[in-house]
Amino acid sequence: MSAPKPHGVPFAEAMKVWLRVAALSFGGPAGQIAVMHRIVVEEKKWVGEQRFLQALNYCTLLPGPEAQQLATYLGWLMHRTAGGLLAGTLFVLPGMVAIMALSWVYVLLGKVTLVQGLFFGLKAAVLVIVIEAVIRVGRRALRNNAMRLLAVASFVAIFFYGVPFPVIVIVAGLIGFVATKAGSTAFQAGGHGAGNRAALGDADSLLGEATPEHAKPNLAWTISIGSIFLALWLIPVALLWFLRGPDDIFTQIAVFFSKMAVVTFGGAYAVLAYVAQQAVENYGWVTAGEMLDGLGLAESTPGPLIMVTQFVGFLGAWRDHGGLSPLLAGTLGGLLTTWVTFVPCFLWIFVGAPYVEALRANKALSGALAAITAAIVGVILNLAVWFGLQVLFGELRTVKLLGATVDLPVLGSANIAAVALAAACAVAVFRFRFGMIPVLLASSMAGIVYALML
Repeated sequence: MSAPKPHGVPFAEAMKVWLRVAALSFGGPAGQIAVMHRIVVEEKKWVGEQRFLQALNYCTLLPGPEAQQLATYLGWLMHRTAGGLLAGTLFVLPGMVAIMALSWVYVLLGKVTLVQGLFFGLKAAVLVIVIEAVIRVGRRALRNNAMRLLAVASFVAIFFYGVPFPVIVIVAGLIGFVATKAGSTAFQAGGHGAGNRAALGDADSLLGEATPEHAKPNLAWTISIGSIFLALWLIPVALLWFLRGPDDIFTQIAVFFSKMAVVTFGGAYAVLAYVAQQAVENYGWVTAGEMLDGLGLAESTPGPLIMVTQFVGFLGAWRDHGGLSPLLAGTLGGLLTTWVTFVPCFLWIFVGAPYVEALRANKALSGALAAITAAIVGVILNLAVWFGLQVLFGELRTVKLLGATVDLPVLGSANIAAVALAAACAVAVFRFRFGMIPVLLASSMAGIVYALML
């Protein structure tokens, strides 16, 4: 392989490109990765197709939002640590500002009829978007009966028996790892495509096909950069624990979302299933309806969908504000949530990226990932069912059967307007193939009109 060549892309130009990527990052991980591929590979020709897919495959192995981590990886590859920080931070910044502003609007104006109608419409659209995500991920991930069985088992475990999401991830990963190690091909991981038919070869890209010097494994650099980001992540958590105690709302937010940053494999919808299970049912930070509202905000703003966690942290601290002003507490809670959610993302990239080749060559590890991805389909299906029950029915009753506890809808409590609006959104998405943003806008407008008519 030839020696690395200078790519000639100034840092200032990279900043403009990453700002553009961030501004166009609507539509969830699939849309965000497609935008990144179009700009970075097809238009700018910074990296080739194979290198882009290699980076994407590694980011898929990680907990957290793969699109943001992919931006960090590519920024690091082009302009070292500063480039990674720039790309990853800019990817998050627009969504962080938008969600914070909308959180203020939500708590200050949430009782206004116009705002209530807006969120009524958003809920119906979000329900259909989550169902579409189940189908999309399922088609990609469930390639054989073993994977389908794992998805079904995952759904039964979380929906009927309340098995925690991290346990499902660990068990699925172990099944895939052990099965692949034993020679099974059931969990062979598939590739990721970005839809580019005329693939750009790595040798023809500005970066070239050789590995830049800064991207080669260096144990001293790994230890130093790992220590810095571990400190940035965990020292604030430790200080909150010792200064404010484990029962303080800010300590709870820091600890919970730090755990989330480690165990949430499978993308934003899997994260939401975990957050919904804990933040609604265990902590009481938000209601089920508010969780849906937050997802609607995240779906309709640029940036990773995982930004919905900032909304959850905001409302949790806004309610349990202690001696602080509710708005100040909410703002601090939201910013703290974003900090402990995304600092680990930089850690995973800066520490692990130089060892990507070794990870990708490990078939057992790839098998573990494939099994986790299959289990995630069941988790997202649970999220869709849970959202559907909250959106479409006003009353649920708890039923116990064969050791399982499940909430079933009271059919007489069906919200006819919500059912009709969700059905219209489903027709728009599945029959006419309308995009997410038009469906969200149209459903929101319909919700406003409905609220004004009441």
